[in-house]
Amino acid sequence: MTNKQLVFLRDVTLYTFTAFGGPQAHIAVLLREFVEKRRYITEEELMELNALAQLLPGPSSTQTLVGIAWKVGGLRLAIVTFLIWILPSATIMCLAAISYNMFANKAKFTEILRFVQPIAVGIVAYATYTFANKFLKTRVSTMLAIGSLIATLILQNAYAFPLLILIGGIISSALETQPQENELRVKLFSNVNPNKVTYFIGILLFFAALGAVVNQTSVFSLPIRLFENFYRNGILIFGGGQVLVPLMYTEFVGVKHYLTSSEFLSGYALQQALPGPTFSFTSFLGGIAMGNKGGGIIGQVFGSVVAVIGINAPGLILILFIVPFWNDLKKITRIKNSLSGINAVAVGFMATALILLVRPFGLNWMAYLIMAGSFLILNFTKIKTPVVIIIGIVLGLIF
Repeated sequence: MTNKQLVFLRDVTLYTFTAFGGPQAHIAVLLREFVEKRRYITEEELMELNALAQLLPGPSSTQTLVGIAWKVGGLRLAIVTFLIWILPSATIMCLAAISYNMFANKAKFTEILRFVQPIAVGIVAYATYTFANKFLKTRVSTMLAIGSLIATLILQNAYAFPLLILIGGIISSALETQPQENELRVKLFSNVNPNKVTYFIGILLFFAALGAVVNQTSVFSLPIRLFENFYRNGILIFGGGQVLVPLMYTEFVGVKHYLTSSEFLSGYALQQALPGPTFSFTSFLGGIAMGNKGGGIIGQVFGSVVAVIGINAPGLILILFIVPFWNDLKKITRIKNSLSGINAVAVGFMATALILLVRPFGLNWMAYLIMAGSFLILNFTKIKTPVVIIIGIVLGLIF
């Protein structure tokens, strides 16, 4: 590697341990550190990469950072950058899953987390509110959000998500795009290697079929099904970590019962207090899911690895596959216009998850007050999410 690439990796490492606040805060740090100070890329290139990440499914912060690395040093630097970015937080979440299973039955551990869990629901409520404000600006987008909310509440089936996302994208693209781009689309898609597309979709279909064939009593059954679940969701998640949480909750807690609502919220709250990508939360989910099925510590580590690879692989493949011909892709407004419908459907998913998360509170008025307080703090003050989580942990230790 060149000296410039080594310095770049040093800066990536520093960024990894200081990147709090989610995608919106991440892009501000990238602009300051990687554009203005180091000049690895131009501001225009950063904004284009961020726009591309918003158009693609997967972790937007991760895709933007990997895209910068690709521009600086090609494929090898991009892969190393991805590992530096994802491994620290994913490792911590794996260790948290192991610790949770070891101490979950101890009353003191549960008492400490009793304030953190409603705070986590408040964070989801805030994310839902901000997403709705940002994306529900037309009658069509509002109706799509309401429709996806009703459909997911009624169906509560993991395979309803891809269908609803597809419908949302098609509707918004059809209504908002003028019929003037046929020639440009032909030019773009003539550059697409059909073999790569086949591999991308083939991985999903292979593991979906394998999960259906392997007997569920087999020791290999759950890891295979987990990989298919995470990989599929990695293809479906537009909008980053805020959309990840409702999708994961509805499927893993509400439909498949891989873990409990309490476990899910505890892991999500911990992840919010850590720097790095929100998608590292899946490391906790995979570890807990395997632990609940008697996988032991080795099984939990394996579950975390499967989860992290599965959820990140689609986004990583896509960003490295598409960046080389992004200049053509960004000209196609039909692709851009489909995003508004996809995001509207995602708001409906988030509202569904919020309803499902609130249900276990029952008549616990304290939980509702903490949830509302967390929402108000995030919405009306400059206090960041990690600080709110730490306050919840401190309260649990004191009271």
